[in-house]
Amino acid sequence: MKAVVLGAAGGIGQPLSLLLKTNPHITDLGLFDIVNTPGVAADLSHIATPAVVVGRLPPDDGLKAVLTGADIVVIPAGVPRKPGVNRDDLFKINGGIVKDLATGIASFAPKAFVLVISNPVNSTVPIVAEVFKKHGVYDPKRIFGVTTLDVVRASTFVAELIGTPGAAPDVVVPVVGGHSGVTIVPLLSQSTHALPADLSADAFAALVKRIQFGGDEVVKAKDGAGSATLSMAYAGAEFAGKVIRALKGETGIVAPSFVALAADAAGGKALAAEIGADLEFFSANVELGKEGVVKIHALGKLTGAEAELVKAAVPELATNIKTGVTYVLDKYEAEEKNPKL
Repeated sequence: MKAVVLGAAGGIGQPLSLLLKTNPHITDLGLFDIVNTPGVAADLSHIATPAVVVGRLPPDDGLKAVLTGADIVVIPAGVPRKPGVNRDDLFKINGGIVKDLATGIASFAPKAFVLVISNPVNSTVPIVAEVFKKHGVYDPKRIFGVTTLDVVRASTFVAELIGTPGAAPDVVVPVVGGHSGVTIVPLLSQSTHALPADLSADAFAALVKRIQFGGDEVVKAKDGAGSATLSMAYAGAEFAGKVIRALKGETGIVAPSFVALAADAAGGKALAAEIGADLEFFSANVELGKEGVVKIHALGKLTGAEAELVKAAVPELATNIKTGVTYVLDKYEAEEKNPKL
């Protein structure tokens, strides 16, 4: 099992690479970044786990070398958020980075499962999809936007609210929609651990907002020195671990992810009917298998408040998705007019 981390020397990339190094299923761990990757690889290679670590830089076809033979590729590359910077601002930089890396994957590891962490996920996942379409290797079952951090936060915050923070690993709250702000929709009525019966409307709204904007909490606390890197690395490793287990043949694994509804025609059509919109991508609970997405699960029974949250998420999601698609198509059009670009 070969796993590759693109952006491995960054704030998310380093702890994510460490966590993947400890995964017993991984035998080869390839690391790529524009700086410092050999040092990160050397450091990790001293850890006594099965994975053999190799770190590459862009020179000497480093991206091709690290991607060749990859089973799973995780992309945390890009710049982090800072105070006052929203995900739209991030897109101007990270969109180009993701497009270039997706081109490498499409060229050298087209059958790999691609896990996109780079923000804004609602736009970067469509970028990867469009690049793969351009190269004739698109398989919607194999491209995932990592939204696991939203579920991790929801579990943690609900456990704190009910007075049992130590129970956080056992609390499961489905989170659907997308991976930014109002597109993050926690289905608290479906939590494995019920909220307090006397929870006020204001307290409920505050909980929803904290789940939706938890990243802002970290950015503010770090006072301009970074964003949610450690928790995102944990969440990324959690989702990657589930994908790897599915690749190894384990069945019945269900995890949230921002995926193309075309990955499961029947499930995607049913989900589109539920949300009342013809979106190309949406985050929902997804059953994983050896070929990627096996089934996209329905949202299930929603409360009136949750239905309103979904309704509010849809137009924002539509805009985010269009932004990613348009970005790639415009880039390709410009390149065709001027091949030197």
